[in-house]
Amino acid sequence: MKRTGILNAELSGALATLGHTDLIMVVDAGFPIPRDAHRVDLAIAENLPDLRTVLGLIDDELVVEGVVRADDVVSNNPRLDEWLRERFGDAEFTTRTHADMLGELAHQAKVIVRTGAFEPWGNIGLFCGVDVPKWFGGDGVIAPDYYQSKL
Repeated sequence: MKRTGILNAELSGALATLGHTDLIMVVDAGFPIPRDAHRVDLAIAENLPDLRTVLGLIDDELVVEGVVRADDVVSNNPRLDEWLRERFGDAEFTTRTHADMLGELAHQAKVIVRTGAFEPWGNIGLFCGVDVPKWFGGDGVIAPDYYQSKL
């Protein structure tokens, strides 16, 4: 039996398919997931599981290089934005319109994880990165300038 980390077989397997620059979205209970998306549906009931728990567990298993959220999060759900910035402190943060989150980004995502969250603008995109010291920390390896600060 698996001892730690994500125990849900479908979610654990989906995370293992992700590579550098892939997008995974963790969304609320009402998100309109495209028919052809790789959907991992964790929703059981209202706020079960909640958005932050799922994001935190995924962050424990992935290298997250970028976080994208609707611009409404910054102005209309500042507590979520503050939590995201604390949790994903090393990531680059961007915003998109709410319509882009529901449309263009949803179609770009390699995996969409539906939570039971009833949280306004609770749809967050995570761009996968690389563990910079492991990839570029070897003898004689010169890391690109954009990764120097992470060595």
